Amino acid sequence: MKKIALLGSTGSIGTQALDIIENNRDRFQVTVLSCAKNTELLSKQIKKFNPLIVVVDKEEDARELAQIHKSIEILHGPEGLVEAAASSYDILLNSLVGMRGLVPTYHAICQGRDIALANKETLVAGGELVMTKVAEKGIRLLPVDSEHSAIFQALEGNKREQLKKIYLTASGGPFRGYTLQQLEHVTLEQALKHPNWNMGSKITIDSASMMNKGLEVIEAKWLFDVPVDKIQVAVHPQSVVHSMVEYVDHSIIAQLGNPDMRVPISYALGYPDRLENAFEPLDLFGMGAHLTFEKPDLTVFKTIQLAYESVEKGGSYPVILNGANEALVELFLNKKIKFIDIQNNIERILHSHVPSYNLKLEDILEADQLARRLVKELVG
Repeated sequence: MKKIALLGSTGSIGTQALDIIENNRDRFQVTVLSCAKNTELLSKQIKKFNPLIVVVDKEEDARELAQIHKSIEILHGPEGLVEAAASSYDILLNSLVGMRGLVPTYHAICQGRDIALANKETLVAGGELVMTKVAEKGIRLLPVDSEHSAIFQALEGNKREQLKKIYLTASGGPFRGYTLQQLEHVTLEQALKHPNWNMGSKITIDSASMMNKGLEVIEAKWLFDVPVDKIQVAVHPQSVVHSMVEYVDHSIIAQLGNPDMRVPISYALGYPDRLENAFEPLDLFGMGAHLTFEKPDLTVFKTIQLAYESVEKGGSYPVILNGANEALVELFLNKKIKFIDIQNNIERILHSHVPSYNLKLEDILEADQLARRLVKELVG
């Protein structure tokens, strides 16, 4: 039986993962659960899955849960996440949102634990550090993002040196085809309406700005050890082809499916086996539309180009990109700035950044805090 530590259990990925685990009780056991604020749902998850360790953000929430669940170790804060990540289990599913996912992932890798990664910021900000430690420890780092799972599957059984190009697909979000002038008038309500996927608010905004795809380019570079000039973003509005890989003989292998995150989650948790499930299968004959692909407009969605430039320059650039984006998205969600201010301010911050290289964990965390301070200075 595979023991699973799940960070971010009350979010979109976490709840779907627990559905999969519940339907495969003979294969999986939950040992760790964590959440930020939704302790009511977390308490229900504790009763159902009986983990050994639970982590919450606030100490007062930990005290309240400890009164209800007396036989379970209740931890809190970033230190609690690190302690839970260093505990005993087989695979860590990290579905935390943002930079807070980096430190527990790194500590889990240091303990020799396999990782199912749904926290892209771990590799965006800490790619070189993390992948060096992955190689040193000889652990598996399995992607959970639908695009990276598709690439991983398309690479299985093939020689990596014969890879020619990765096509990283994107729905295009709610503003596909917009001009820069139209982006000036985007509202929060419009940006939160993704045409195909149901995700948390931060990732939904990233998808609307196309920053999500820029971050995924950086993630793919580290996951699959390829130069970024071999990674092409392909806008695919139907969200049926989750990504493709082209080989030197010009064969292109794609992974297709409905836009349902339970499929890549179950693939990562069950790997190397595939889990049988009752998910709705893709109806090839009933889709009612052709599959289309187009290049993104980098003059409108500058976030993608900024991501390419950041990872090519390396060092602290991707950390600054990610930290500034997180801070700006939060401001937009609180209606403090306009939608287009996200990419405009990231561009300003990156163009004035003086980089550092050969980053250790503490250097990455310092650069992340610098990015957030720069946002405050710009926005006020």
